[in-house]
Amino acid sequence: MTITSENRVVSARFDAVARTYDAVLVLSFGGPEGMDDVIPFLENVTRGRGVPRERLEEVAGHYEHFGGVSPINAQNRALIAALEVELAGHGHDLPVYFGNRNWTPFVTDTVAQMRDDGVQRALVFVTSAFSSYSGCRQYREDIERAVDSVGKGAPEFDKIRVFYNHPGFIEPMVERVREALARFPEERQNRVDVIYTAHSIPLAMARTSAYEEQLKEAVRLVSELAGVTQYRLAYQSRSGAPHIPWLEPDVLDVLDELHHEGNDDVVVCPIGFISDHLEVLFDLDEESAERARELGMTYVRAGTAGVHPRFVEMIRELIEERMQANSVRLALGNLPPNHDCCPAGCCQIA
Repeated sequence: MTITSENRVVSARFDAVARTYDAVLVLSFGGPEGMDDVIPFLENVTRGRGVPRERLEEVAGHYEHFGGVSPINAQNRALIAALEVELAGHGHDLPVYFGNRNWTPFVTDTVAQMRDDGVQRALVFVTSAFSSYSGCRQYREDIERAVDSVGKGAPEFDKIRVFYNHPGFIEPMVERVREALARFPEERQNRVDVIYTAHSIPLAMARTSAYEEQLKEAVRLVSELAGVTQYRLAYQSRSGAPHIPWLEPDVLDVLDELHHEGNDDVVVCPIGFISDHLEVLFDLDEESAERARELGMTYVRAGTAGVHPRFVEMIRELIEERMQANSVRLALGNLPPNHDCCPAGCCQIA
């Protein structure tokens, strides 16, 4: 989808036109940076969803465990710094801005700053590798609202395609899995089970997107390239009302299942996340690791793409795709590269 101040939708799958851009916007979820931020941040995240106060306070306890600071903002700033160096090293004079959905810097404030700086057209890199309402369409809606709010003079925005099967995402994840496997004695490495995790979403949301299909393809690609034969996809970080069905199985249930089967060497790889933010640190490094200890399992958590040089290079390549006419869209595996221009009905919220 091409997002403009007129909310124009381009119907072609790929944008074949060479375009000129003034800037790049890294758009992310946001996170609190102190205990005073936590409840207001959670209220932003859950607004309109009827989440009870006691649930907010329960989740706030997760943040309290880390001093009320989510690492996601610092990780995004590190990614931006690395991207600025990468772009400059390839002759691109493109400032990189930072905006969030749920906490400062809020995307509307960033779009206003871009307008004041004279930016007329920008590319948006969303920190999600997979398609879903919350991982793609909602970010496009965030930009549209920001543009409407800023009004006259607001930049036009094009969103970079999701990159779940781009070699610049898959290759760093292969390296992270291999690093994790190397922590086991060599004679046990071929018996290790790898659990790949991603954020669970409601089944109704999953049905309107390619989220599951893309995850399964990314898991298959990483496993084949890493030489992993024993692997499963699980989900984490479920929230919302208990009666609403979400994607399963939960990672804790998979740990129980593996232990019951007699498999006690496990690597957990958070393939659904690009950095080690709070849901990775709490749900995997705390809760899942504790469950593994209780079961007597040897548990190793693989890293995320983070600021891996190949991942940063990938972002630059995705930017260059949109600057060149009829450029090649890199993709691995059985599925084609994802579209540049989102169809009007894709990834809707059910």
